[in-house]
Amino acid sequence: MEEIAELSEKNDESSVNIYDLLTAASEKKEEKKSKRAELLESIGVKDCFEEGSIKIDMRTCRGIECNLCVKTCPTNALYWKAGEIGIEEDLCIHCTACVLSCCVDNCIRVTRKRPTGKTETFSTPKDVLRLNRNIISKKKRKAVRSILENPEDYYTDQK
Repeated sequence: MEEIAELSEKNDESSVNIYDLLTAASEKKEEKKSKRAELLESIGVKDCFEEGSIKIDMRTCRGIECNLCVKTCPTNALYWKAGEIGIEEDLCIHCTACVLSCCVDNCIRVTRKRPTGKTETFSTPKDVLRLNRNIISKKKRKAVRSILENPEDYYTDQK
């Protein structure tokens, strides 16, 4: 944002070069992505999602009582700070382990975007389990189809 403000000041008061502003914002975003990739690589974690976010509703969070999300986070993106749960966005890989372990529904909300472009949002363990079941079912169907060219023919032959 500082670069954008500087570019705005450099331009004439009456006009702003939108191209320079967009270029600066894009460069900043790419720099942040490469920093994140380097950070995750240093701890040996692969990021499977293009982008994502995590939010914790501090009004419903019982962090002081349970602290389960902090314990289950594989990258230590969640941590205890001054009476509440803190989030280090650069470390979060949006794996939903925190949502799965949280004892309060709709307390932690994870949104992530797959490389296919599909966006997923989770806020309850039921949401996470449903998605995992669907993913496993798709993988099983793909495996069966790779072994049997036409699985329906196999089932009709068995009757």
